[in-house]
Amino acid sequence: MSGLRRRWWLAHFSVGALASWTSGVTAAAEAPVVLVVGDSLSAEYGITAGSGWVALLQARLAQQKKPHRVVNASISGDTTAGGRSRLPAALRTHKPSIVIIELGGNDALRGLPLSGTRDNLLAMARAAQAAGAKVVIVGMQVPPNYGASYGREFEGLFGDVARQVKAGLVPFLLKGVADRADALEWFQPDRIHPLAKAHPTMLDNVWPALRPML
Repeated sequence: MSGLRRRWWLAHFSVGALASWTSGVTAAAEAPVVLVVGDSLSAEYGITAGSGWVALLQARLAQQKKPHRVVNASISGDTTAGGRSRLPAALRTHKPSIVIIELGGNDALRGLPLSGTRDNLLAMARAAQAAGAKVVIVGMQVPPNYGASYGREFEGLFGDVARQVKAGLVPFLLKGVADRADALEWFQPDRIHPLAKAHPTMLDNVWPALRPML
């Protein structure tokens, strides 16, 4: 190949490669975003990165040829108050089409008033909807030692919030995990955080509420 032809070929190839790369970046940037705002159950606490239900969600979307891009804005130990305070910035940054709110468990563990948990979830759902996003509320339950009355009120508040704002509802993220006869074999030694093998089941619990919104 002559020097002139070689320079022309390299220039032509570079322009084509740049165009292809730019197209890929643009497509990724324009993909509808699923924003997950959660706590340690969504932040892969104590398990290998990429094995949590949020990462598995991205893989399932790709497998089913959905264009959505998942952004995991979950923080271990976060409460509904923490999520409420950081959600506006996340909405501005990521402009999600869907927001999954998985918070509340740490409110119960810290003994925070359930009225505050309800108010925070409502505020988050309404803020997401005002930003043009559909919302999924992910429910949680507490162990029986919290008392039957408290347990019913805590479990019920997620459904109450979802009905008020007409959001999707996951009744219990740990269904099929925490209620198993051998549940202890599915949790880390702290008996709070599921093992990686539980996360596919957790995704299956979220999927029915999320799928119609995609």
